[in-house]
Amino acid sequence: MNFNFGEVLTRAWQHVWKHKVLWVFGILASCARGNGGGGGNNSGSRYQTSGDDLPFSGGEIEQTFTRFGQYLEDNLWIIAVFIVAIFLLSLIFFTIGMMGRAGLIKGTYQAEMGAESLQFGELWSESMRFFGRIFGLNFLFSFLSFVIALVIFVPLIFLGVATAGVGLLCLLPLICLLIPIAIAISIVIEQAQAAIVIEDLGVMDGLKRGWEIARSNIGPVIVMALILGIGGGIVGTIISLPLILAVVPVVIGAGSLRESLTPVYIALACCLVYFPVLLFFNGILSAYIQSAWTLTYMRLTAKPKEEAPVFVEADA
Repeated sequence: MNFNFGEVLTRAWQHVWKHKVLWVFGILASCARGNGGGGGNNSGSRYQTSGDDLPFSGGEIEQTFTRFGQYLEDNLWIIAVFIVAIFLLSLIFFTIGMMGRAGLIKGTYQAEMGAESLQFGELWSESMRFFGRIFGLNFLFSFLSFVIALVIFVPLIFLGVATAGVGLLCLLPLICLLIPIAIAISIVIEQAQAAIVIEDLGVMDGLKRGWEIARSNIGPVIVMALILGIGGGIVGTIISLPLILAVVPVVIGAGSLRESLTPVYIALACCLVYFPVLLFFNGILSAYIQSAWTLTYMRLTAKPKEEAPVFVEADA
């Protein structure tokens, strides 16, 4: 079929720019895109900068890690609490992200159907009826991906250790194989999410519908995935550039940190100040990408317009 990529990409931006409430849902959706927030400051104790005692002297680091390891062995509950906390935080961010996705799909659909304005409260209440299904679909694939990764990669890592790293060479062709598989799965999920919200389908029916659309239009969906993936990656890198510029000098000048921790504090302060800006622009980017995928689904499932019959007058 003749798919107009330019029209979809332009239309998606028009909706996102006109209905800025989608930015809010985009910020929520970006929480599920692997953007780990937060910087933990593990400041060491009693650093003395006078005399010959350096902050990162080798003996002090070794003693610190030894004491820390012994403390963890004596208090294993800390590790358990840490793991549970990480799991709960990941689940919270994942849940928020799914709420954002449901709102973006519903909002884009309403905007495309002619809605002049989108109200946050109204859009939130209408999209939340799909939240459970969107959450279930993505959680199912995330869990299966995690299990498959454990089954495949853990034995290979042990094999690599046992063979002095030679076994790790097996990971290269496997990763090359998994990348297109991951792209294909993400395409199906995007189409399934749109089907769940737009056609009010269940998880399995939505998944079947997503697979049907992706399989029947393999060319357009792959091209769209490449456009949004590569384009989104470039824009995301540009957005993150200030963070990179703040951290890279610290990494390059790591040797000078023996004398002063000031560069670390400056870099951390810059990251904390820029984080809200990063979250904001990531929200707009997420809103645009989700809107483009929703419009892709709508274009691929649109019924062709029937041409009006032409009546030819008979000769008298």
